Amino acid sequence: MAITTYTELKTAIANWLDRDDLTSVIPDFITIAEKQMEREIRHYKMIERSSGELDSQYSAVPSDYLETVRFGVITGNTFKLELTTLTDIMTRREGTQNTAGRPRYYAHIGETFELFPTPDQAYETELIYYQELPKLSGSQASNWLLEDAPDAYLYGSLMQASPYLGEDERVGVWSGLYAKAVSDINRVSEKTSQSSSGMRIQVNTY
Repeated sequence: MAITTYTELKTAIANWLDRDDLTSVIPDFITIAEKQMEREIRHYKMIERSSGELDSQYSAVPSDYLETVRFGVITGNTFKLELTTLTDIMTRREGTQNTAGRPRYYAHIGETFELFPTPDQAYETELIYYQELPKLSGSQASNWLLEDAPDAYLYGSLMQASPYLGEDERVGVWSGLYAKAVSDINRVSEKTSQSSSGMRIQVNTY
């Protein structure tokens, strides 16, 4: 059967497991699989752009943020903010008596970025980042990953079902098929991202 929607995915999982009593837990298998895929898949269709003004020491990351691709100040001469550690930022603050200025560094602290120097005015910034998958649900019938790679969703969900069912004999097969699907997704993305120039382009990720 075709797997193009959330409902069809749930039906396929039940069919592959040959079980008709898992209606209440199959959505959990899918949710856990989505979280694992977010950790392992990096595809150009996950890349999003966010712009805004930063005028304080701390700035919240987008709600669907996974990982930074590029973060920069675009007020005046554009330049990339450099990722560093919280310890390094503290050392720099001590060395400059916490003088405000144009931000040049950032570090992660919880769900926020800490900037250094603390902005002395509002600066326009651009954040390019990998975003979370749009989660499948009753109100979200599909997303780009289910359309492009239903096998990743299916095998990933089946793999998560094995511990619940206490079945180990099939998890090796499903894990191998899932790993291949994820590898293919990342490989196709990398090939597509580089195909326009014929040259290898390195994207710095943090």
